[in-house]
Amino acid sequence: MTSLADLRVIDAATLFAGPSAAMMLGDFGADVIKIEHPRRGDPSRGHGASVDGVGLWWKSLSRNKRAAAVDLSREEGQEILRRLAERSDVLVENFRPGTLERWGLAPADLMALNPRLIVARMTGFGQFGPMARQPGFGTLAEAMSGFAAMTGEPDGPPTLPPLALADGIAGLAMSYAVMVALRARERTGRGQVIDMAIIEPILGLLGPQMTAFKALGVVPERTGNRSSNNAPRNTYRTRDGRWLAVSTSAQPIAERVVTLVGRADLVEQPWFGSGSGRVRHADELDEAVATWIAERDAAEVIARFEEVQAAVAPIYDVADIAVDPQYAALGTFVEVPDEELGTVTVQNVLFRLSETPGEVRWPGRGLGRDTDEVLGELAYTPERIAALRDGGVIA
Repeated sequence: MTSLADLRVIDAATLFAGPSAAMMLGDFGADVIKIEHPRRGDPSRGHGASVDGVGLWWKSLSRNKRAAAVDLSREEGQEILRRLAERSDVLVENFRPGTLERWGLAPADLMALNPRLIVARMTGFGQFGPMARQPGFGTLAEAMSGFAAMTGEPDGPPTLPPLALADGIAGLAMSYAVMVALRARERTGRGQVIDMAIIEPILGLLGPQMTAFKALGVVPERTGNRSSNNAPRNTYRTRDGRWLAVSTSAQPIAERVVTLVGRADLVEQPWFGSGSGRVRHADELDEAVATWIAERDAAEVIARFEEVQAAVAPIYDVADIAVDPQYAALGTFVEVPDEELGTVTVQNVLFRLSETPGEVRWPGRGLGRDTDEVLGELAYTPERIAALRDGGVIA
């Protein structure tokens, strides 16, 4: 049995943040119905690498979802969504504020049909405020949150991540928000509206920057691979050309690292007793660690660190990840059958539950693959379905 097998989720969002949240619910058994435009589909189908025109990012992002193609801007399409909402638990959407209302699909209207419905609204800037109606993507959140300003080398430009970071964080946060709302519904019997702005969840991962700014006027600066909270913390190159990452967030780890590299004398320094003190002497600490590592091959460095229980890890690319024994032991990646490509490898569910584990049941499907099945469950006759398809409302 899976944890969420009794839930039905409508994923009417596009690209990454909202669909990521729906994906995580589907991983644990929710019946997720992916709604796409009949002709354009979700733009994420065209992102990233592809095989014979089939997008591979889509295969992971839309796994465990049934694919229905419905034009929600058409009156007949809006009626389909109303019927779905009547018998669903969650609607995930990311239209610009006011769009659902213009279509007669406002949360209040849908919840009048189904008072237990949870409407999860994911937008760049939230449902209100001066920027609410502007188009918003994760990149803008990475810029406005302070992330880009504090990322990069001290003498270099602000740096954006090469991935949908803010979207992924918002997706995780939204899946949690949905579970909180579902728990509240158990007590009240009522659904509610979730308003999430992509610019906000990423702030929570950047530490108490506003707290420090208000109290001390501190503005984080770019530190490259160093940390502003502890040292030594950096990437270091070995004699055989590998790169390793070292972290000393805990005081005992910092002591073990400097002792290992032959600088036990530093532990006795008054400033060594705190992360902030070590940060002020990061140059000296980095020189000691970098020199020691540069004189040894990666395998020796890792073995010596492991002997003294200090924290080190190799810098991987995806080819390294594919053969790493720890990921293999965890079952982090799974190969699943696919109707279009035969088989496809995707990342497994994000955590393991001992009693109700999640599962990747199938990868993302072709546009509209399950439209007839979904409409059949809504009591649409084959003739009516054919007429809607001929009229371009569905695909």
